[in-house]
This record gives sequence, structure tokens and C-alpha cells, in this order.
Amino acid sequence: MKRVFILIIAIVVGFSAPAKTFDEKLPVRGLAVASPTPQDMDLFVRFIKEELVPAKVNLLILRVDWGYAYESHPELRDENPLSRSDVNRLVSVCRENGIRLVPHINLLGHQSWAKKTNALLREYPEFDETPSVKTEDYEGWPNPQGLYCKSYCPLHPEVHKIVFDVVDELCDAFQSDAFHAGMDEVFYIGEKECPRCNGLDKSELYAGEVRTIHDHLALSGRQMMIWGDRLLDGRATGIGEWEASYNNTWRAIDMIPKDILICDWHYGRADLTGVYFAMKGLPVVSCGYENPVTAVQQIKDMIQFRSQTTKVTASKLQGYVHTIWSGSEQFLKAYYGKDDNKQKNNDAKALKAVLACFKELSKE
Repeated sequence: MKRVFILIIAIVVGFSAPAKTFDEKLPVRGLAVASPTPQDMDLFVRFIKEELVPAKVNLLILRVDWGYAYESHPELRDENPLSRSDVNRLVSVCRENGIRLVPHINLLGHQSWAKKTNALLREYPEFDETPSVKTEDYEGWPNPQGLYCKSYCPLHPEVHKIVFDVVDELCDAFQSDAFHAGMDEVFYIGEKECPRCNGLDKSELYAGEVRTIHDHLALSGRQMMIWGDRLLDGRATGIGEWEASYNNTWRAIDMIPKDILICDWHYGRADLTGVYFAMKGLPVVSCGYENPVTAVQQIKDMIQFRSQTTKVTASKLQGYVHTIWSGSEQFLKAYYGKDDNKQKNNDAKALKAVLACFKELSKE
């Protein structure tokens, strides 16, 4: 497997003209990962310095969600949250090394996970789009209750005041010029039991929430980032209901601002949807996960797309962001060989492979 992967890297490095710099070929080289706990800060800072910096990673998206000690709404804090001083350490090390640091909170969808209701709906159950669906009934997907992850109602008159309080506080703490709003895998939207959303077009509801968040961020000069799956037609493309939409939210792609960075994730195949987003006028990065062959192909495709199109379209095809979906503690222990459970090292193996690819590309 190692020899095969080295060969793939050699193909990626060798196919394009050597006159172009690494920055021109792949402007964005990023990582999206859960934010560290306070106890893991030293190891995470070490990881940034020893791994991300040499690999020329220049974008770090941290999934903070409710793991920050919010002052505006302390009721929304999860246990063991990051402090302002913790965040300052991250800001400093990223700024010193030219890494754009962007915080993430899951908005609209992913307001629960399995049997757990996350902080926003736990504290403000009146925002729930489907209050009749109970997380305690979750038995894995699919299940008789049709439950995956809850959503908040985008039309509730009080929801954005709460949401924007914490978004602004987090962005200020991270001193960030951008914010990642999540918005992936939204299955509950425009539901019949919601007195506000019932009967409304799901694509218009989704696009409306995107615009509302975008316009608020724009007031502070911040760019919006989201995952791209809800903007793809799962049936027409054959991609399916996870990496694309079956509930018609895909039509929202023509209703949203064109400066939103789309994180186009595909983990099993290197689907060529980045070009679709770029042709719609949206900046886009490809995102992989546990399959290093897929990740390398996504990087190769992105570089090739940029070399074979107009400057306008090439400017939209911005690069690659690798995703890690374990908790930071589990990932860091696995990455540094401190994980007792060797069967759960896929995250670390995948990232090491992609970092190796970054390093090989950066040598040109």
C-alpha cells in the first residue's frame, strides 16, 4: 500500500508544469478538525508547528461549536470549554505561521447527535423544527422515527439573536475574518409540524438561512463558509442523500451570495462536483477524509482543473481541505502513537497520508 501511495504522489507531482509555484497550483491547503480541549492545548500547538507548518497548510478550520466559554450565553457552554486565553494561544501560533484560523459552529442542522440534544435546542427547545421527534428514540440510521440530526427552525423570531451573539463572540475571540457555519446534512427543514415553515419551499428556506447568516457576517467583513452537500442534487447526480440532497435544498445554489466558500466533501469517491460550484460562481475547496487515495485524487483533480480553465473559473477552484471527524483528544493520541486502541487510528493514518502529499507537492 505504501508503494502504491508513493506512486500516486509521484503522479500528482509530475503531471503539471514545473514553472508554476505550489501556491499557484493549490492556493488553499487546509485542515478541518475538532478544537482541542484545554488539556490538549500543548499537544495541539505542537501539532501545528511540527506538522501543519512544514506541510504548508494555510487554513485551519476548528469545530468549536459549544466548546467555548461563552460570556454572552454561558448556558450554551459544553463541559470543559476553551477559555479566551486558550484561544489566544491558537491565534498566536497560527498568525506567526501564516495560517488562517476559522472557527466553526454547526448552524441550522446537526443540533443533535444520536441520543444527545446539543446545547442550542437543549437550552432553547422552542427553536426545534421537529419537537415531536425525540432524540432518546434514536436507534441508529435509518430508524422508524426518521431521526438523524435535529434542526432549529430558521423562521423562529428569536433564534438569530441567540445564534449571532455566540457567533460574534467566537469570531471576535478568534480574531477571524471568516466563519464556518456548517449547514450540512440538513434533513429536517420545512416540516409539516412547524407552524412557521409548514408548506414553504425547502430550497427557499435553506437559501434564506444562508443569506441571513451571510449578511450578518458581512456587517463585520467576515466571509462565510459552509459544507456543500445540501447544494447538490443527490438524485440527478446519483451521489445520494448524504453527500447531496434528496429534499430539494439543492435548488438553493442559485439563491445564495457568490462569495461563500463551499467545502465540497466526498469521502469514498473523488466526485467532480468542484467544477459545478465554480461554474455557478462560488469559490470551492475539495474535502476528503479517511481514504488517502481519494484525497490524493481530489488534490490532483483540483490542480488539473485550475490548469485547464479560464482565470476566472480557476480563481474559484481554490484548493483542498482535509477533514478529521474524531474528537481532538482521540485524534492527537492516535497521531502521536499514544492511542491504546489501534483499531481506531484511521483518522491519524489518513491525515499522515495527506500531509505527506502536501509535503511532496510543496517541494516542487
